[in-house]
Amino acid sequence: MNTTTVGTERRIHPLDPLGADEITAARDHLVAAGKLGNTVRVAYLSLKEPAKEFLRGGETHPPRLARAILLDTATGATTDLVVDLEADAIVSEVEIDPAVDGHAPVLIEEFEAIEQILAADDGWRAALASRGLEPQQVRVAPLSAGIFDYEGEEGRRLLRGLAFVQREPGDYAWGHPIDQLVAFVDMIERRVVRIIDDGPSDDPLANGNFESPELTGELRTDLKPLHITQPEGPSFSLDGNVLRWQKWDLHVGFDAREGLVLSQIGIQDQGVRRSIIDRASIAEMVVPYGDPAPYRSWQNYFDTGEYLVGRDANSLELGCDCLGEITYLSPVVADDFGNPREISQAICIHEEDFGLLWKHTDEWAGHRSTRRQRRLVVSFFTTVGNYDYGFYWYFYLDGTIQFEAKATGIVFTARYPGEGYPYASQIAPGLAAPYHQHIFCARLDMAVDGERNAVHELDLKRVPQGVGNPHGNAFSRSRHVLSTETEARRKADSSLGRVWEIVNTEKTNRVGEPVAYTLIPEGLPTLAAADGSSISKRAAFATEHLWVTRFAEDERFPAGDYVNQSVGTPGLPEYIKADRNIDGENVVLWHSFGLTHFPRVEDWPIMPVDYTGFTLKPTGFFDQNPALDVPPPASAHAVGHGDGPGCHC
Repeated sequence: MNTTTVGTERRIHPLDPLGADEITAARDHLVAAGKLGNTVRVAYLSLKEPAKEFLRGGETHPPRLARAILLDTATGATTDLVVDLEADAIVSEVEIDPAVDGHAPVLIEEFEAIEQILAADDGWRAALASRGLEPQQVRVAPLSAGIFDYEGEEGRRLLRGLAFVQREPGDYAWGHPIDQLVAFVDMIERRVVRIIDDGPSDDPLANGNFESPELTGELRTDLKPLHITQPEGPSFSLDGNVLRWQKWDLHVGFDAREGLVLSQIGIQDQGVRRSIIDRASIAEMVVPYGDPAPYRSWQNYFDTGEYLVGRDANSLELGCDCLGEITYLSPVVADDFGNPREISQAICIHEEDFGLLWKHTDEWAGHRSTRRQRRLVVSFFTTVGNYDYGFYWYFYLDGTIQFEAKATGIVFTARYPGEGYPYASQIAPGLAAPYHQHIFCARLDMAVDGERNAVHELDLKRVPQGVGNPHGNAFSRSRHVLSTETEARRKADSSLGRVWEIVNTEKTNRVGEPVAYTLIPEGLPTLAAADGSSISKRAAFATEHLWVTRFAEDERFPAGDYVNQSVGTPGLPEYIKADRNIDGENVVLWHSFGLTHFPRVEDWPIMPVDYTGFTLKPTGFFDQNPALDVPPPASAHAVGHGDGPGCHC
């Protein structure tokens, strides 16, 4: 197994993420301009991508712009700026009103600060003392606050803290929740504004140290080594951040908020490059909890908009996180002070066998043929508190694109109230894991063979038995054109096999049908919270499986720019108010999907990976199977018919 690591110093593309030198230059300019003082922190700093008109026009040297969100930790003042790195000038500056717009993302330093603030609070110390505990024995999860009707919270920058006992350094505290206790902390005033304490309870002490011999027992000895080798190296090439593999080409970007950003995705077909997607990312994810207990009823975390999944990306290890012939990219993000921080080997690129591509045995022709499927994998992993998430984009030999999210880590825990409790599972004696969801939203700026696209909804159509269908065997398909943005708020329906075709309204294939790609959803539940609830307003994107909007440069995030303690219905509900026409336009698909998690005993003390995602499949995009030219496996045995190779394995 070999590994190649590629840094981000070489700039060959206008969509390349900011390098360390550019982050430093942005910071230095902000300091010189008096914007980055002793109490001001950098909540977000990343590339402000060039407008699409520059990219469409083939502009190779648009201005390099850095967008920064600054938070004054002494006053709460929040500023959104754009710095032109080449001109060394601030080109836009907007003061944000947190009470109206929402707050800046959670700072890394606030993770530690909440424990310090609570440790100095008399009320918190008294609550712990009533349970026989001291602050140094307790870890506090710094949890985003949302927006609720608690008196005195309006306008405050808040975190809420739930506590866990850590018996000794290195102990996984998640098995020792301190129940019936939560603190609300103002992070600007650095003081506790409310404590809900319903008194000591019989809190569980479950062993969560999942690698301890006490839990693992004797490790297996009969798991033989599995080696994945490519003696001639991988089949892809990487030129800076432009990735090419088996007729595919795309740009691999990275953002502190979204993580992986894949742009300008296209494929060669009969010697002609054809576009499919201008930009693809997972633009938001929310984790709403379903336990109405007062200590947890506010739990809903926007891991992208509040916690910045890109900033929290893992450095990956060969043989552990990635297996085979691996190429890594090491993106650079900014810390709270605007200093560059390289995340070594954060992006993993490799190819892997994926079983059969196609196979047929034809007795008439006396011929057997088999081809193997292979896919290109572009991925990263991130850790947000107790959960770990993998974001995996797959590209296949037959033109299919797939996204898969992998959820693992440790479920959030609480005391189990007793048998029959309807909002949580008992995962160990006395230990509960509340029901919750993980809902992602993919933003897909489509360009199926060009800019003029439309979205058609296709359903299975059952035909009643009778005239024209005497034996009742007939079934067909209905097609509905989604013409406007409000009409394009849609839910999946697996009973109808519902899919959405993204068609080019100006180009047809050899049989006269529009060239298209089809979005195939999993169709799992949307947001489970009640209509009118705080979370249903803030995470409105999660109430539908599909939204379609006409492209606009400033519409990047489905829950709005400022998600932390956001109010009202930002994001998609605002975007579609104009109800723009989307038939034959440059359309953006917003696809919500995810897991509804009713935790199992098997999810403790660490959760095996669970999966969710979607597929984009060519539908009349090509004039025939685009993988006919894939050669037989090297070990193929020809059995002969005409000039075509055949194999059997």
